[in-house]
Amino acid sequence: MVHRLLILSLGFLTLATCQNPKNSEKQEIPDTAEKTEVVTNTTVSSTKPEVSKPKKTTEPEMSTGLPPDKEAVETAKKEQQAAVTNKSGVIYLKEGENKFVKEYEMNVTFKQLSEDSRCPKDVNCIWAGVATADVEFMGLSTRPVTLKLSTMNDAKKGYSKTQEFNGYSVSLVEVSPETTSAKGFKALKGSYRIGLKITKGSLGDPTTQRGGTTTK
Repeated sequence: MVHRLLILSLGFLTLATCQNPKNSEKQEIPDTAEKTEVVTNTTVSSTKPEVSKPKKTTEPEMSTGLPPDKEAVETAKKEQQAAVTNKSGVIYLKEGENKFVKEYEMNVTFKQLSEDSRCPKDVNCIWAGVATADVEFMGLSTRPVTLKLSTMNDAKKGYSKTQEFNGYSVSLVEVSPETTSAKGFKALKGSYRIGLKITKGSLGDPTTQRGGTTTK
């Protein structure tokens, strides 16, 4: 009987020891899961965020413009010269053009170039020749008067560069373009341009005074 009791007691002890490890393993499983979760969270948080690299700024390309037109540059220069000359009191008129000059209170009309015997610029001449412009003047209270202004003074031939109108001295200072052997007076007719210089005061020479008739 004693032997049977010992064997039974040993059997119970063996069964008890076999059940205890299983229970311990079951209790340790949650701990392991928690550890894996912690490790996983640590791994995610430890990943470095991507740093966006600044984009390279490219410099704007310089546009290669077209070279300036020679004719446009020359025209601009002529206009600048004309503007400077106009400040000195010279008035430019094209053939057939009319202008009211407020400064002198008169209306000026370049009617026509009636004569151009100037030596062509590509020809050698004995005599320089002369050009004569018919210019009409009219003041605020005067009737229109047409003066013949020439590029030279020759009283015997009736040429005069300067004449008088309504208390002003009017002089022909420029006639363009110049004639050539290919283009003479007839070819340039209608395309002439003159420059007039107007100054206040009388010349004192009765042969050159042509005052306008005052209207009442």
